Order: sequence, then C-alpha cells, then structure tokens
Amino acid sequence: YVGVVPLLGSVPAYYREVYEAICCRTDERVQVEVFQRLLQRTDLSKAVLGQIAEHVDSTDGFLSKLSLYKALALIALAQQGKQPSPKLLENCIQELPKPQLGEPRELNALRMQPAQEDVLTVSQTLDKLLARDTVQVELIPEKKGLFLKHVEYQLTSQARDPINPTAFLTSVSEREFIEGRRRALGRFINLVARHPFFSEDELVKTFLTFSGSQVSFSTHTRLTPLPKQDVQTKLRDTYKKMGDEFMTNRTATLAKEYLPADIQAQFSTSRELIRNIHNSFQKLRDRAEKMAERSKENATDLLMFGRELSTLGSDASSLPSLASSPSTWGTLRQSLKSLSVEFAVLSDKAAQQGRREEDDVVEKLNLFLDLLQSYKDLCERHEKGVLHEHQRALHKYSVMKRQMMSATVQPKEQASVEQLESRIVQQENAIQTMELRNYFSLFCLHQETQLIFVYLPITSHILGAFVNSQVQGHREMGEVWNELQPKLGCLFGRNNGLKPPI
Repeated sequence: YVGVVPLLGSVPAYYREVYEAICCRTDERVQVEVFQRLLQRTDLSKAVLGQIAEHVDSTDGFLSKLSLYKALALIALAQQGKQPSPKLLENCIQELPKPQLGEPRELNALRMQPAQEDVLTVSQTLDKLLARDTVQVELIPEKKGLFLKHVEYQLTSQARDPINPTAFLTSVSEREFIEGRRRALGRFINLVARHPFFSEDELVKTFLTFSGSQVSFSTHTRLTPLPKQDVQTKLRDTYKKMGDEFMTNRTATLAKEYLPADIQAQFSTSRELIRNIHNSFQKLRDRAEKMAERSKENATDLLMFGRELSTLGSDASSLPSLASSPSTWGTLRQSLKSLSVEFAVLSDKAAQQGRREEDDVVEKLNLFLDLLQSYKDLCERHEKGVLHEHQRALHKYSVMKRQMMSATVQPKEQASVEQLESRIVQQENAIQTMELRNYFSLFCLHQETQLIFVYLPITSHILGAFVNSQVQGHREMGEVWNELQPKLGCLFGRNNGLKPPI
C-alpha cells in the first residue's frame, strides 16, 4: 500500500469491517455511489469532502480496497480537525486513525445493490443520443499508391478532437461507388459514436481521438497496410490488453439475475415486431430513393428541354419563300433562345431538390435501416453462435454421462474411468460458462432492443425532412415558373397573331 499503509498491521480492524459492510459482493470493490453516501455520514463540510475526494482514486465507478482505506484515513484526519493530506498519513507509524462513521453493521444499508430496472433499462432519448456526437465524413481528392488507387476520407468529430485521415483501398473508381462508401462509413461511425456503450469503448476512443498518422483499411476482406501505421499499431496494442465484452463487463456473470423470467418470450415478440418495422422502413427507403431519382431525372429533362429550345432558336437557316410569316418565326426563334437560361435555373432547382431528398430523407432512412440490420445480425449471431454452442455442449455432456453410466455397469480400467470423470467435470465447467455467456448475450439483446425503440422517433425527423424538402422545392421552382410566365408574352404577342394559353 504505497505511501499510505506502511504495514498491514497498521490497518485498524474497523477499516476491514467497514469494507466488508459496503463492498460489492461480486467483484470486491466499492461503488463510488456507496462511497459518496458514506461521506455524507461524516458531518464534514462540502469543501473538506471535496479535498478528500481529490485524493481518492476510482476506476470505472469503483474504489479498490486500498483506495477505501486511504479515504477512511483521510476522513479520520479531517474529523480530528487536521488537513486531509496523504502526507500526514506517512507519520502514522503504528496504526492509521479511526474515523467516526458508526457501527459497521449499520453501514450495510449504504451498499447499492444494482436495481434490475437500472441495469436493464437504457435510459436514453433520441435527442440525447444524437447530441452525443456527430462525425462528418468528407472525401479527400483521390491518391495513387504503388499498386492501387485509394480513397481517403477525413473524419471530423464534433465531440472530440479532429480525427486523422482514414484511407480505404479500392480498385473501383466509379464516383457513385465512392460516394456510397462515404455515406455508409458516415452512418456506421455515427451509430458507433452515439451508442451508449460502444462510444465508451477504449478501442473506439482510441480511433476517434488518437493524434498519430493515418489509419488504413482495405475495402476487401483483410486489412491492407499503407505507409504510416501509427493508429493501427495503437489500436492493435489496445486490443491486446482487452478481453471480449463478456470478460470485461462487470454485469456479465450476473446477467441471469437481472433478466426477467420470460426473457425468451419477450425476445421473440420484440424480434418479430422489429422485423416488421424493418420491412416497412425498407419499403419507405425504396420509395424515397425513387422520388429522389425522379427529381434528378427531372433536372436532366428540364436542362435538355432548355437546350433544345436554345438549339431551335439558334438555327440561323433562312426560311423558304413558302413560309407565310418569316418575321414571326424570326421573333419566335430569338425568344426561344433566351428561355434556355430559365430552364437551366429550373434544372438546378430540381437537382437541389433531389439532393435534399437524398441527404435529408433517404440518408436518415438508411441510418435507421443500418441499425435495424445490425440488430437482425446480432439476433442471428446469438442463435447461430452462443445459443448453438451451448446446445452442442449440452448434447456432448449427455453423451459423456451415458458413457459414464455404461462404464459403471460394465467394468473398465480405472484410468479410463477417471479420465472420463475428468472430462465430464471439464464439460460441466464449459457448460456453466456457456450458460453465462448465453444469458449475457440475451442481456445485450434486451438492451439493443430498447435502443431500437429509442431510435423509433426518428420517424418524425424523417417525415419533417420530407415535408420540408417538398415545400422548399415546390416554392423555389414555383418562383422560377412565375418569373418565366411573363416572358412568354413575346411568344404570344399581338404581332404574331397568337394568344397566350389560359
């Protein structure tokens, strides 16, 4: 106990009794919330409590036993009217001072058992998730490598420091393909950056904040290195220090206790409902894409219509003597040529309309569809992965038990029987671990199900964007049409004997 407790014997028994009364039974640490409640029993001022808290370390919302002992010693010093400084503890040669906190058995009430609702419930709203971060993905001009062309995207986080360029190798140079990759990357990274759990992952934090050289990924199936691999090296080193989520999540082994008894029925019902939502949103996205495409096609048609009018008006061929009114056609030609400008403006407005529909409507639909697809994939991973492995392990265990029963009826060598018993014990341990993983997988699915419903109000965002894009588009194009109408007077004037249509 560096610099605080010189000898184990210098820790009063009262310290151990307090620790036993308030520590978490699952991982032998003390929750920060419990420690804060303990501080309230000291009757010390807020300023003094703040000084004590500054000297006490916590990790992931927990205090270690040694950190608690240090805090108890500082509390005792403060209660004696002394400065709660770690340096004063170095003078405690025999025994650390004892704080006045009441009987240890009375402190049991301070221990915060994790409430089922708090652990299971994702206490988020869509606005809170969207406010977590927004990562912009911009295309950097194409570069050529030694063997393949590659594309770089600049990722910029609003909630974090600027991110380094991220290069994605590709042998395909089509603009639409690259733009589709850019949009997909933007949706993915924003879903991750806004996820209530993934956004706090160390690997995600490293990727979004590390200020080294560029990170490079291939669009193919494996990572393809480019020069300067500082970020990849950092990510690889960080990953080596971490286990999977089952090993690192402090609630993983307790998931069964938190889940409701009918979790399987709830999961099946929610999965079917979300599958129907997924199908409906796919159809909405498909229709929205067609509308955006029609706006773009309309822009092309308007532009070509104007160009044809200009071509017609630019024809300087002389009229034959058979023409009844050469001067009339000459006037019309001049007017037609001037109309191409208005049709070019109309084309631009239609193109803007298409981009708004694509950026504000289709992209939001795709974002939610990506989340729904990831949920579908997670469900399949649960069934085909964790659940399937658990069932296989149970089947293997039943086979071993039958072999053991057969061995007891028909005498066999003692060594083979002992070996079989050892294998059965190992299989029982494996089954126990798989069962815990299965429940933790259901626990994660339960939270991801809630996340889907948290995102559902994005429907109103999509509808609002759709209506606004239509209102703005029709208004802007209407203004141009209205400006164009008076200019038709020269085409239907008195001189050419025609009247404008009503």
